[in-house]
Amino acid sequence: MLQTTKRPDSPVSIIGAGIAGAWQALLFAQAGHAVTLHERGDAAMTDATSHWAGGMLAPYCEAEVAEPIISRLGLRSLDIWRRELPDTPFNGSLVVAHPRERNDFERFARMTEGHQRLDAAGLAALEPSLEGRFRDALFFPTEGHVEPRRVLPKLHERIKAAGGTIKFSSDVAAKDLDGIVIDCRGLSARDEQSELRGVKGEMILIETDEVQLSRPVRLIHPRWPLYVIPREDGLFMLGATSIEAEDTGVSVRSALELLGAAYAVHPAFGEARIVEFGSGLRPAFPDNLPRIGVRGGRISVNGLYRHGFLLAPVLAELTLAYVQRGQIDNEVMQCA
Repeated sequence: MLQTTKRPDSPVSIIGAGIAGAWQALLFAQAGHAVTLHERGDAAMTDATSHWAGGMLAPYCEAEVAEPIISRLGLRSLDIWRRELPDTPFNGSLVVAHPRERNDFERFARMTEGHQRLDAAGLAALEPSLEGRFRDALFFPTEGHVEPRRVLPKLHERIKAAGGTIKFSSDVAAKDLDGIVIDCRGLSARDEQSELRGVKGEMILIETDEVQLSRPVRLIHPRWPLYVIPREDGLFMLGATSIEAEDTGVSVRSALELLGAAYAVHPAFGEARIVEFGSGLRPAFPDNLPRIGVRGGRISVNGLYRHGFLLAPVLAELTLAYVQRGQIDNEVMQCA
């Protein structure tokens, strides 16, 4: 863990207690700063984008559609997740496809690395519930996943244990705060970052005890990859839509696609109970890449797009390295 024997002089105020702000607060508190994390919502965080996230830690899989920087940063983040929350599930992830999507499956294999090919028997050995469902699969053994609604409170507790303070229902403005201010407000920061846009990500939560999975399963789809993520207590999250819209509803089309994808992974999902529909707006810049902006004592961390849980730890590490040593990552940071 990052520790210092002498407490730095500058207090650090962080605005936004979602996944980006929580990681900033944790690493700065561990480094000895007097950290205050401000969140305008309540402790339940139900209005936060993080509440509706998938929690995928899959830098290799993301290489199929994302820029190389996402994989570079994401791989470093995996190390930080393992260090700070060693109980994080790193059971890997699976990519499967039905015969009609065979060409897309092979393309996915060519565009990514860090995977092993499994035949039907190997897939069944890894996930017995999928026996006989697919003739082969790609297995990414070093990837992981977290349950956002469980891991975010854990991070908040870790912040307090490291000496940080969290203030919920605290709607503050950066200009009213002293010391170093780190803005992690997501879309709410459009008052200062007009390029930000919201990209809707929809999810459905279902419940069944007829299917057991130990890791996320991505099903190749002609328009977008759809995933089934196991949760605790027989729950599964269905997600992966990325829609250029800023409403927060779930469309009938998306619901049909998501539920159809689950059924295509395993017919038993057809009898599952629907627990919840929901969506969140992911903050994104035009290039869909994250950005750390520095202007004097003001720092902004934004544009994590669909990679919030994957990238938040490493972005916090980069911000801390800048504050402590003046170190700049030119692919991510912009200094005015």
